[in-house]
Amino acid sequence: MNPKPTLTAELIAEFLGTFVLILFGTGVVAMAVLFPSKNTGETIHGGFTNITMGWGLGVTMGIYIAGKVSGAHLNPAVTLAFAVFRGFPWRKVLPYSLAQTAGAFVAAALVYWNYLPAFRQVDPQLERTAGIFTTFPAFPGLPQAGFLDQTIGTALLVLLVFAIIDEFNSPPGANLAPAMIGLVVVAIGMSFGGMHGYAINPARDLGPRLFTVFAGFRNNGLTDGTHVWWIPVVAPLLGGLAGAAIYDFGIRRYLRPS
Repeated sequence: MNPKPTLTAELIAEFLGTFVLILFGTGVVAMAVLFPSKNTGETIHGGFTNITMGWGLGVTMGIYIAGKVSGAHLNPAVTLAFAVFRGFPWRKVLPYSLAQTAGAFVAAALVYWNYLPAFRQVDPQLERTAGIFTTFPAFPGLPQAGFLDQTIGTALLVLLVFAIIDEFNSPPGANLAPAMIGLVVVAIGMSFGGMHGYAINPARDLGPRLFTVFAGFRNNGLTDGTHVWWIPVVAPLLGGLAGAAIYDFGIRRYLRPS
């Protein structure tokens, strides 16, 4: 029998799982943004559909990496929901969240390094491409719209994660849960991806945003005076709790054996 993973092992798994998730996610956005057609200016490597698929596949691969060791939360909103509704140890919530954020930061740095020649060609002053790494509201004058969007999106995410992995429900067999959760992320992106970029994950947004500040991006949402950074941090935490509560009080209580 394999020994129970230590906290250090769990944190490494959360770091690596989130690292891979962000590599695929920000990588696919970089492909769409940094390689416009010389004739039309439009992307030559796919548009929003590619982006949603890339993020969904990134989530799937990250879960496959970390799932056996840490549970593959890869998202502070998921970690918080598990602490409130599934007995996840509170002492691990902050370390998990920090590991996830660190993994996202390092992944953003690697994507930037890989695409540095393209950044120098397309946006040499780093004035308009921070959106490759982090999210911004579609309507800057209506931040509450982005807050609602992030709350709804993360509520859907956690609601469906809880449904997919619930042993009392009808969980997918043959280790298909990561693929199903990845498809959930694709669906959320396609249905709720416009208002604030569907971060639905504080670490996914804050880690790369901190990197954009470090790398000197001017439109970073943290030091540029817009102060939009808190929306994809706070709203997903609230949305995750809402989604977990909806599942537990709306579905799970009817599934438990008497």
